[in-house]
Amino acid sequence: MCAHPDPPEPVRTPELFDECRMVRARGELDLTTVAPLVHALEGARTGCGRVFLIVDLREVTFADGSIVRPLREAWDDCRARRGWVRVVHSSWGIDLVLLGGGLLGRFPAYSSAQDAWRGTPTAARGAGHAPTSTRTGDAEAR
Repeated sequence: MCAHPDPPEPVRTPELFDECRMVRARGELDLTTVAPLVHALEGARTGCGRVFLIVDLREVTFADGSIVRPLREAWDDCRARRGWVRVVHSSWGIDLVLLGGGLLGRFPAYSSAQDAWRGTPTAARGAGHAPTSTRTGDAEAR
């Protein structure tokens, strides 16, 4: 018996790729607005078998830690079913939320759904542009 019951009505064909499901969010995602994302992530994982899930957050203008639990649950469920979850975004803020939630390693940024499907993460943003210290060396301070 499958732990994920089939939805009562037929599921639409995935939007972009044959074996892939996509969830999109837009606007602000916080404790008061995250419920539709939670329901969409749960709905995308109904049924049995492998689930390849792309979560498109490119139109999210703000996100806080309320996205961590639903993304972690989606990750755990999809991995248990030999699938994956990949997140499309270009936001430093989302990177910081994922880092704070211990999920940045699980969810590297993808610039498009196509890149997420292929498993091609966005090149490291700002590589080589690390902030430099304004502190003077001990020799200069004397």
